[in-house]
Order: sequence, then C-alpha cells, then structure tokens
Amino acid sequence: MQGVWKFEDLVAWQLAVQLQQLADKYCDKPAVKRDFKFRNQLSDSAASAPRNIAEGFGRFHHPEFARFARIAKGSEEEVLNHFLDAKRKGYITLVECEDGLHAARKALKAVNGLIRYLDNTPDFGRE
Repeated sequence: MQGVWKFEDLVAWQLAVQLQQLADKYCDKPAVKRDFKFRNQLSDSAASAPRNIAEGFGRFHHPEFARFARIAKGSEEEVLNHFLDAKRKGYITLVECEDGLHAARKALKAVNGLIRYLDNTPDFGRE
C-alpha cells in the first residue's frame, strides 16, 4: 500500500464514504424517514463500512486489518440489500436504486481488492 499514510488515502475507505453519503441522502427522503427501523438500519450499515476500514487500518497488522475489512464488506452488502428493499417498498425510484447498487458494487470491488492485498502481502507491521 505504497503512498497510503492514513486511512483516508485508501480507495476502499473513500468509496465506502461515498456509499454512506448516498445512503444518507436516501435516508432524508420522506418515505424512508417515516420507516424509523429501516432508516436506522440503512444509516447504521452505511456508516459501518468506513468506520471498520478506519479501525482496521489502525490495527497495524494485515490479518487484523483484513478482519475489519471483511466486516466492512458485510456492511456494504447489507447496504446493497437495503437499496433493493427500498425499491421494493417504493421508497426510492428505479434510477435511485440503480445508482445505489452501482455505488455499493464499486465499494465492494475496492474492499475486496483491499482484502486480497492484505491476505497476500507479508505483514511486517507498521510503526
């Protein structure tokens, strides 16, 4: 991960934040605001991914970081599911759903790449 000095430099974190911002935008829609449980689940799962990538980055060792990246991946999958659910419930339009799915899949691709890197690179720790 040359050129990565802080978690904000990670593309996986950046895309997770973009996904979170889109989810937050959808959470502001009146129909979603009325469904408190759904809104809270979407908001929390979207916030979980960048939070876990940041925490994993601070763990210093690849196996620990990879564990947190996998948790972030699970959260991004959950967000993707929430977008599909929001479309089924009529909370968001088809275009909004497609935008959400695209953002989630981009974030998932990046976090999968991070996990592969962490699993396949010798861990020398960071000081």
